[in-house]
Amino acid sequence: MSACANTQENQEPGTGTTEPTATSESATPDRQPARTPPAGGEAVAKTQIDNSQLPKGYPQLVWTEDDGMSVGVVAQEGGCGKASVEIPEQTDTQVVVLMVETQPAEPKTCTMDLRYPKITTELDAPLADRTVVLKTEQRKA
Repeated sequence: MSACANTQENQEPGTGTTEPTATSESATPDRQPARTPPAGGEAVAKTQIDNSQLPKGYPQLVWTEDDGMSVGVVAQEGGCGKASVEIPEQTDTQVVVLMVETQPAEPKTCTMDLRYPKITTELDAPLADRTVVLKTEQRKA
C-alpha cells in the first residue's frame, strides 16, 4: 500500500525544499535550523539584519551568545561542501558575517543533500545594536 502527500503544503517559500512537519510535541526546536537559535542563544531582531546580499532562500537566522560577544548563524552546505564563518569587518555600526562554503579542489562523487549547520564565532566587542550584514561565498579548497 502506498500513499501520496501534497508536499507543497510544507514547502519553505522560495526555497524549493520541503520543511519537515513536526508530528509530536517532543520535537525539539533545533530540528528547524533556519527558525530557532540553539539553547542559550538570543535571536537578533530582523530589523538589525541586512540580508540584501544573500541568495534567495538562504537561511537568515542570527543570534548572540555570551552576552553578545559571540554571534551565530545558520549556514548552508551541500554534498562535499563544508560551511564556515568569517568576520571580515567589524565597525561601531556593523558586523559583516561571511558564510563560506568550501568545496574540494578536485572533483569527486558527492551526495545531493543540503545541510544547515549552526556556526558561532567570537566578536571583538558585544554586538549590541550594530547591524549584522550577511554575505555568502563559495570557495575551492
